[in-house]
Amino acid sequence: MPARTSSPLLVAGAVAVAVPGVAMSLGGLSISPPVDALLYGLAIVGAAFLLSWAAEAAQVDISAGLAIALLALVAVLPEYAVDFVFTIQGGNAYAQYGPTCLPPGSADQSPCGLALANMTGANRILVGVGWALVVLLAAVRLRTSKGRSGEIGDGGTAHREGHSTRVTLQRTDSVPLMFLLLATVYSLTLPLRVSITLVDLVVLVGIFVAYSIRVARAPAEEPDLIGPSAWIGEKDASPRRTWYIGLFVLAAAIIIACAEHFADSLVETGTELGISQFFLVQWLAPLASEAPELLVAGLYAWRLKTTDALATLVSSKVNQWSLLVGTLPLVFALAAGSLNGLPIDVDQREELLLTAAQSLFAVALLVTLSISVKGALTLLGLFLAQFLLAAFLPTALQETELLILSAVYVVLALVLFVRQRKALAQLFRDGLRTPYSELTKENA
Repeated sequence: MPARTSSPLLVAGAVAVAVPGVAMSLGGLSISPPVDALLYGLAIVGAAFLLSWAAEAAQVDISAGLAIALLALVAVLPEYAVDFVFTIQGGNAYAQYGPTCLPPGSADQSPCGLALANMTGANRILVGVGWALVVLLAAVRLRTSKGRSGEIGDGGTAHREGHSTRVTLQRTDSVPLMFLLLATVYSLTLPLRVSITLVDLVVLVGIFVAYSIRVARAPAEEPDLIGPSAWIGEKDASPRRTWYIGLFVLAAAIIIACAEHFADSLVETGTELGISQFFLVQWLAPLASEAPELLVAGLYAWRLKTTDALATLVSSKVNQWSLLVGTLPLVFALAAGSLNGLPIDVDQREELLLTAAQSLFAVALLVTLSISVKGALTLLGLFLAQFLLAAFLPTALQETELLILSAVYVVLALVLFVRQRKALAQLFRDGLRTPYSELTKENA
């Protein structure tokens, strides 16, 4: 089917999957918690696709660096919405019950803990699955391509060296990678706290603002769009802007209508089916909100547009690990009517440590602006190890498991940073100081 014919159908399909969830929300209807969670989750997936296409089409009108930052920010808006719901619920519970966020004797999962669980799960999926997916798909694509012995793709961003496939970023991608490193180093202090406070808001949001100002200076480039985003992007200026602004508004309305119901349905599903609420919120909710972003990155990787794919996921990680984490204490404070921070219990300290350690290792893998299949498999393998170990280890040892995995991530990261210390110094210079005019010379 021609792209111009299929693209409107894809947009209509994304809207269609959101209709049942929106109808249930507006009508105050409920079938059963598992079915409700499914329908509301599908609505959020549909909205996330609309956001992704709109953000990609908007690249036609803004600078390249800012476009990637905007795309990454918009793509994770569903994740923000769901996490904010849990944070608001946590703030309300804090105002009523105090730091435990639970009535005395309750065996339920703390809503404050669920807010952090959703955030840590989303971050670990983005890196452990998303970053690895780009490299592994590119490797498969190269093996099936005629030009396997040479460089293939957009500017040689995916290539083979002997029997090893590597995905290489551009020098301009030092900027998001450097700011991700800054946010990660700071986030390593969070597990040492009893709460995430408004001080953390200032620091982490400050990192995001500085990052946004930096990438806004990137020169404009002609975006390479596919699917509905290309269909919208090729229109004249006025209709194009009408379309992507309209999709933004529609997607935002769907998310606002369904996010709270989705969060509540997940918790109720866990209670009804005897499944851990924590598990559903940490892993199922982020999969629903980030599925479109991972799919778009996978499509780019399959087309060997690996720089676009991986750069967008890196930028998304910057957004989640700075702006999302930083705004949680503000949302919590407003809901709780208190300046006290979002409480971190013992279990969440370990989850935060593991998430920060994974982020540090991921940056270390990319410090040379390239990542191999071996590195991608290590990312994916360590991500999956948490589930495998949890399935076989006694419950009493599962906390130790998280600490051991965190230590493995940190040790591997430090080894890579020491080995690539010259590349690390270059990353600091390019990420924070080198003018974009110089960073883009090699790309040209």
